[in-house]
Amino acid sequence: MQETWERITSEANAKIKLAARLQQRKQRAKMGLFVAEGVRLAEMAAASNWQISFALVSEHAVQQPRVRKILAQLKEKLVPVGCVSEALYAKASGTEHPQGLLLVLVRKTLTLDALGREAGARPCYVVLDGVQDPGNLGTILRTADAAGMSGVILLKGCTDAFSPKVVRAAMGSLFYLPLAVEVSREDFFRFAGVERLRLYATALDAAAEPHFAADYTGATGIIFGNEGNGVSRELLDESKKIYIPMFGRAESLNVAVSSAVVLYEVVRQRHMR
Repeated sequence: MQETWERITSEANAKIKLAARLQQRKQRAKMGLFVAEGVRLAEMAAASNWQISFALVSEHAVQQPRVRKILAQLKEKLVPVGCVSEALYAKASGTEHPQGLLLVLVRKTLTLDALGREAGARPCYVVLDGVQDPGNLGTILRTADAAGMSGVILLKGCTDAFSPKVVRAAMGSLFYLPLAVEVSREDFFRFAGVERLRLYATALDAAAEPHFAADYTGATGIIFGNEGNGVSRELLDESKKIYIPMFGRAESLNVAVSSAVVLYEVVRQRHMR
């Protein structure tokens, strides 16, 4: 492969400084960019239709055949690539054990109206209310993708869907899952009314029904709440409450685990009958 990348030798280089700044949520929001780091994530990003601003590759990683294949894809997309030393790559990287390849991408989210237009008949949305842990959020995104959900709606107060930890935990599903972020409750309720969504919320409540007794075959929104406090009262009041039966001594399930249990009941009802 002919070398078509820029040789970067200074930590004052704009690409190095920008990649480092994008470790901060404020900078990601300001710049409208985020970082996807690692060979597998780069493969999935390069194969997607997301806009890639530029890439950084270390001198060691650029020798690997798998990485060179990705660089060839980036060349076809006219994506600028900077080749740097291991020490300089570490300045831009946000990982403890970097793989030597990162992409800076343009954030892509949808408005609720656009999300509704993209969804097919009988949509099923995952709605997140105050989910804070990046690992949980990334895992939920990955599960929602695997279960074929119509999209994920992050209400205001959730952690950033484009943080490096979320992007890594989502394992590429971020690039293929419709996403609406920073949604107010007022806008969500309006959207749910227009789309005629049947809303379900997970809750440890005496009035809740088992998650497998609910009907997810119509237009649906399933709400999962904050790790410590659960779904907020305002959303609970507008939803049917569901719970996951437990028979041991555990008081509750992790929100990412709960999402997997419930979403695969959706899969069973919609696709396995």
